[in-house]
Amino acid sequence: MVVEWATREHPGVEVRTLDEIDIAGLDPATVLIPARVVWLPPVRRGQRKVALADAIVLSNPRRPPAFRQQAIRRMGPDRARVVQGVAASVAELGDRYEEQQAEGESFAAFVGMRAALSAERAELEVVGTRYKVPRLVAEQISSSARFQAAAAELATALGRTASSVTQEATDKLGTFVATQSRLVQDLFTSTFRGLYERAWSVSADLDTLSELRALNKQSSLVFLPSHRSYVDSLILASVLDQHDFPPNLVLGGENLAFWPMGPIARRAGTIFIRRKFGSDPVYKLAMRSYLSFIVEKRFNLEWYIEGGRSRTGKLRPPMLGLLAYVADAVEALDDHDAMIVPTSIVYDQLPEIAAMARESAGGTKTPEDLKWLLKYARGQRTYRGEARVRFGEPFSLRQALAEAGTGRVRLEKVSFKVMDEINAATPISATSLAGFALLGAEDRAYTAHEIEVILAPLLDYISARSLPGPDPALCRGLGLLDTLRELTDAEVLQTFDGGSEQIWSIAPGNHAVAAYYRNGALHHFVLRSIVELGMLAVSDGDVVEGSPAPDAQADPSEGLLAPAQQEALRIRDLLKFEFFFPAKQEFLHRLGAEMDLVAPGWRAGTLDKDGVHSVLLAKAGQLFARRTLQTFFDAQLVVAQRLVALGAEEKDKETVLADCLGLGRQLSLQGVVPSKDSVSRELYDAAYQLADNRGAVGGPSFDDVMTARRTWLAEVETMRARLERLAAIEAQQAAETEEKETEQ
Repeated sequence: MVVEWATREHPGVEVRTLDEIDIAGLDPATVLIPARVVWLPPVRRGQRKVALADAIVLSNPRRPPAFRQQAIRRMGPDRARVVQGVAASVAELGDRYEEQQAEGESFAAFVGMRAALSAERAELEVVGTRYKVPRLVAEQISSSARFQAAAAELATALGRTASSVTQEATDKLGTFVATQSRLVQDLFTSTFRGLYERAWSVSADLDTLSELRALNKQSSLVFLPSHRSYVDSLILASVLDQHDFPPNLVLGGENLAFWPMGPIARRAGTIFIRRKFGSDPVYKLAMRSYLSFIVEKRFNLEWYIEGGRSRTGKLRPPMLGLLAYVADAVEALDDHDAMIVPTSIVYDQLPEIAAMARESAGGTKTPEDLKWLLKYARGQRTYRGEARVRFGEPFSLRQALAEAGTGRVRLEKVSFKVMDEINAATPISATSLAGFALLGAEDRAYTAHEIEVILAPLLDYISARSLPGPDPALCRGLGLLDTLRELTDAEVLQTFDGGSEQIWSIAPGNHAVAAYYRNGALHHFVLRSIVELGMLAVSDGDVVEGSPAPDAQADPSEGLLAPAQQEALRIRDLLKFEFFFPAKQEFLHRLGAEMDLVAPGWRAGTLDKDGVHSVLLAKAGQLFARRTLQTFFDAQLVVAQRLVALGAEEKDKETVLADCLGLGRQLSLQGVVPSKDSVSRELYDAAYQLADNRGAVGGPSFDDVMTARRTWLAEVETMRARLERLAAIEAQQAAETEEKETEQ
């Protein structure tokens, strides 16, 4: 076929394989034209994809054996085509060799590698960019001058020979480099689609996908999704595949590399890496070199910046290790950039939540193995609603690093930007709002009408803020009944219809599960809740006019504004290990926008204590702080009390957290802690981090530590007292509303 094609397209030109050519002996002006035959699968259901049946009969339609090729060509001439890569002269290839390859590497091997890659690019024009996969990766990296120079530098630092470090790094490259196969890619997509397609219908942000396709022509894309389910990567991959994106190279933990999942996933683009490798400098060199290669060649990456699945429904703190390596790669490559794509994936229902809730309450994690995978697959036969893939605003990593300054803090700033964008893009589901309504301060059952009354102002707020909310029809009338029925079928809620009205409540032991759904949308209401707590502080006289302004630009003469801002910053500081907040000035700007909704005209400076109290009283059904923040201040109360009671006794973190689980259960049973979902190791861990940050865990002086503990406990008790005050205001509002309805 190649000879026939060459005779037609390049008359008189010789056709040779690389083995038949003495590359070094060629005239430098000789032009080499890479060419290869591309075999295509037959059309099935309108698509050319390898089917599982092909694998069962040990046949690869993309690489048919020689004895079948003539028959395939005769019966389906459209399945075989010759493609031509970009031509280059021996002299041009020699220049590239001198520039890119390490001294002593074979020129003939370099030419063969360049020819294969050029033909590969030509093949993509036929098969589509969704099949763009890196080829000859280990060979390209290990033979490059940059890699061998880095290995030599590391060898000097370690007191070893350069050759030994180079060989070890090359060997370690072989343990995690994804050996992608188009055959396995098709089979992986079709086989593992069953893990999600029967359980969820998938929707995606099509407008942003079009923007990302344009960006991908110039830069590598780094998708950083929220991590809630084992199928997150499969769902994102299906969305990208359907819109002709090249497959992402997915960084995953070695714990999922069990047989047969590991070998298959690796050939489908998963890079299985150690959870921790900071103590292995050679492994770090290999990983950094691999990521540099990916960025330079504009392949797309994906990993979960949280490091693991969320146990509470909120985003977990970002892990900076892989981001640091990609940042190093971008800064080392003058002409290359990576576009960060914050990605949100949320589900109407998620069967994994119950297991994660048990783990958060102190249970043990089930190990992932083949038995676990089969059980997980069987559990995906029930339809669980919609899975939504949404993208935050993509941004240049190079530019973000430049704006973030220097030092380690710049990576933290970039990561917080990622988390903020994920949160902004995260859609609010009807199940999230149902959880928000039912997880009130009172642990009781609600009628559908009562739930609808709670949700109505939330829907108004979502509309006023232009937040990505659910279809309002799912939160009222028959739509609300369907939402409640879905959660009841999933055993998150329980219902009773033996009286005059049907009622719903959280199923016993499932408060953490309901909280998971609620927490997925909670960040959208946090700033509003801080405004409410701050306004209550003003109305109760807990802030003093003339207090120091939070920054030099504020005017202390503006009455209550400056101290109210200071109070808001204090509340933010208490919640900084629970939610991702923007920088101080942006935070205050967003609070101002919230005040515009709560009290239009407040900027005129005429709002006093009495006016603030009147505004709170007038917001019937529109106070969100209690349902939004009660859980987190309850968790902080438990940890603060435990640390104060600890006194001079020293205990490690794990022991303290175990003690907190016991104390939390006790206080919950006694009714001291109203939110049952606050009994959570994850929440206690965040509270412990806050305590450590405030000097309440350890320090040079025992007296200072105890002072910090008592101060923190007092602040938490103040916040909980404010939440009780807001609950009283809500009760008063509800009574007045009920009285008006009775009169009507």
